[in-house]
Amino acid sequence: MDNLLEPYDRLVRIVILGRVFEVPANNILLRQMQYVSPDIGSGRYCWNAECRYCEIEYRRTADASDLPALACRLKGLEGMVITKAAAEIRYNLSEALAAAKTVDEAEG
Repeated sequence: MDNLLEPYDRLVRIVILGRVFEVPANNILLRQMQYVSPDIGSGRYCWNAECRYCEIEYRRTADASDLPALACRLKGLEGMVITKAAAEIRYNLSEALAAAKTVDEAEG
């Protein structure tokens, strides 16, 4: 897996569909998702913005407005909140989402 990731020196906290994850800094969001769920690697993603299977909506911070994006083109940043995700992402992340702590659990 490390050969798929850009070099990183720390993990950053992001929230995906209400669940908290620590992912490698300096990487595109789809690779960060693959870090917590290797099943992303078996998804139907083109990795070059053509298939649209990695469409998301996100907030730069918890209190910002939602923005549309493609997870294959966006670097995940500390504090980012993914509020919506395409069905393919939800399917490939299903086990990781079920196992991860909710925001309330992580802060409590």
